[in-house]
Amino acid sequence: MSRVEYLSFKSILGLVNTNGLYLVGYGWLFGMSIWISFFGGIIAFKALPRQQFGALQHKVFPVYFVQSILLSGALLTKWIYSHPDVVTHIARPYVADVAQAYALATVLVTQGTNYFVIGPMTSKTMFQRQKLEKEEGVQYSDAKACPCHHKALNRRFGALHGISSLANLTAVLALGFHGLWIGSAGVKGY
Repeated sequence: MSRVEYLSFKSILGLVNTNGLYLVGYGWLFGMSIWISFFGGIIAFKALPRQQFGALQHKVFPVYFVQSILLSGALLTKWIYSHPDVVTHIARPYVADVAQAYALATVLVTQGTNYFVIGPMTSKTMFQRQKLEKEEGVQYSDAKACPCHHKALNRRFGALHGISSLANLTAVLALGFHGLWIGSAGVKGY
């Protein structure tokens, strides 16, 4: 039979510790990643005209990527600090604590690449495509659209969007792996 524990001011204050904050940070990051990747964007895509959707994503994704970078960086720092064997065995990804550090580093690198490189290139291409559509008075998908102008921009946008999506999916999978690990083994280190 479990012990009944009563809430007190002291027990509530005891909730604020690095392990509790780690779990809150992880939950924030994973929840945000799932929402942005699988729900928010799809809902916005279905509800908004294409150019408004593009403008919304142009504003949302930088905030998402910055939060992902900051949270995964903080989680990685805390993980390495509380699991000193990570530094000792850094070249051995089959060591469980090292694998978790690699998972968090994967999030940091993929979302950093999305924020600093792929995202700006994708936005630039999207705005070039929108400008061309406005100048020619046709959408890229119209039969009247000049294939020589639109085809290259569409190909570039599709490739960049695909790379960004793959990087983001990699981050989500790495976070899922880490979440399953900490759900099973816990956060605490030495």
